[in-house]
Amino acid sequence: MNSFHTYSFPNAKNVVVCGDIHGEFNAVIYKLCVQYQMTDTVLIIAGDCGFGFDKPGYYDNVYNRNSCGFGFDKPGYYDNVYNRNSSRLSKANNWVVMIRGNHDDPAYFQEKRIHHDRFRCVPDYSVIQACGHNILCVGGAISIDRDYRKKHDSRHSRSGVASYWTDEMPVYNEEALNDISKELKIDSVITHTAPSFCELISKDGLTEWATLDPDIPSDCAKERETMDSIHNYLKSAGHPVSYWYYGHFHQSWNSEIDGILFSMLDIMEFKEIR
Repeated sequence: MNSFHTYSFPNAKNVVVCGDIHGEFNAVIYKLCVQYQMTDTVLIIAGDCGFGFDKPGYYDNVYNRNSCGFGFDKPGYYDNVYNRNSSRLSKANNWVVMIRGNHDDPAYFQEKRIHHDRFRCVPDYSVIQACGHNILCVGGAISIDRDYRKKHDSRHSRSGVASYWTDEMPVYNEEALNDISKELKIDSVITHTAPSFCELISKDGLTEWATLDPDIPSDCAKERETMDSIHNYLKSAGHPVSYWYYGHFHQSWNSEIDGILFSMLDIMEFKEIR
C-alpha cells in the first residue's frame, strides 16, 4: 500500500493556487466562479482554510450525519458550506482542493472528512494530477500566536471547537517521498510554509511572541528546515520541479531560485500554474 495519495482531474483545463482563506469558503468560491468566471479549473488552497473553528455541520452535513450527530434540528443546519456552493462549482465545472495549514484541524485532512468530488481536503504528501502536472502537496506550519490560542481554547473548552492543534507542525515523510519517486516525477510543489531561503526571512515578527512562548523561534526554524529537507530530497532525486507555491505569511513575493519559481501568496491571492 502506498504511503501517499493521488487525485486526478482529467477534465480540468486550468490549475490555480490560492493563499490562505481563513474560513472564507463562500468568498473564495464566489471569486473563482463568479468574479473571475473561471471554468474547468482546479483551485488548490495552500492551507489555513479554517477547518475546526466551527462544528463539523458548518462545513458538511454529510460528515455530520454519518459521524457526529450534531444539531439535526437546528435552524439553518442544511445551509452549510458544501451545500451552499456545490451547485455553483458543478455548473462552472470547477473543483476546490484544500491542504492543511496551522490554522486547520489536521483531522479533517488525515481522515479526509471532506471528500466530495468538487470540494475536498487532502492529506499531506498527496499528489494532484491535472493539466499535465504532478503537484506535491504538504501542509503544516507553526502558529506563532499559539500561546494566545491555547488560552482561548482553555476558556472555551465546552464549545466543541478549537483554534489550536498540537500536531500543526509539517512532517518530513521520506517513505512517502520514496514511494512517490518510484511512480511519478513532481514538477510543482504546494506547501503552507516555505523553505528557509525563501521569504519571509526576517525573524523580527517573532520577537513579541517569543516573550510569551520562548520555543517559538526554534520551532519556526524546525518548520522551515522540514521544507528544506523536502526541497533537497526532490532535487537529489531528480524531480523536475519548476514551481513552488506557499501561503502562511500573508504577503506576496516571487523569485526564481536554483531553477524553481517560488511564489508566496497573500490572503485570497490566485496564481495559475502554467
